[in-house]
Amino acid sequence: MQKYPMTVAGEQALRDELEKLKKEDRPRITAAIAEAREHGDLKENAEYHAAREQQGFCEGRIQDIEAKLSTSQVIDVTAIPQSGKVIFGTTVKIINIETDEEITYKIVGEDEASIKENKISVTSPIARALIGKEVGDVALVRAPGGEMEYEIDSVLHI
Repeated sequence: MQKYPMTVAGEQALRDELEKLKKEDRPRITAAIAEAREHGDLKENAEYHAAREQQGFCEGRIQDIEAKLSTSQVIDVTAIPQSGKVIFGTTVKIINIETDEEITYKIVGEDEASIKENKISVTSPIARALIGKEVGDVALVRAPGGEMEYEIDSVLHI
């Protein structure tokens, strides 16, 4: 079975969401279904159908999270000896060689990726180009928009 890398924070976020779904959302939806049933004819009861739809989404998400957690490989980057190389879980500051624009990314698992938080998936073209490089190295990123070169400015194991 293939294991999927995940940071400690990513695993905790999934566990927190799972607990909320099981302890808060599931009982609330069950209560809404019971209340809607009391209103009579289920064929034309919009509240009942909406609650059942919510229940489907909730149960689907619970199964999804449980599957992800069962196949995850949690990697604590702070426990790995620092080599100065870009690896899963590191935060890397890169400089676009063409524009001198600086950007910082944290390389995380697929489920944790968030461009708003500058977290990129380990499977993204940028991350794949950066993995294994060190400060001062140039990484060639082949993306759908074309090729770009980035110089690695710093690598942090945080």
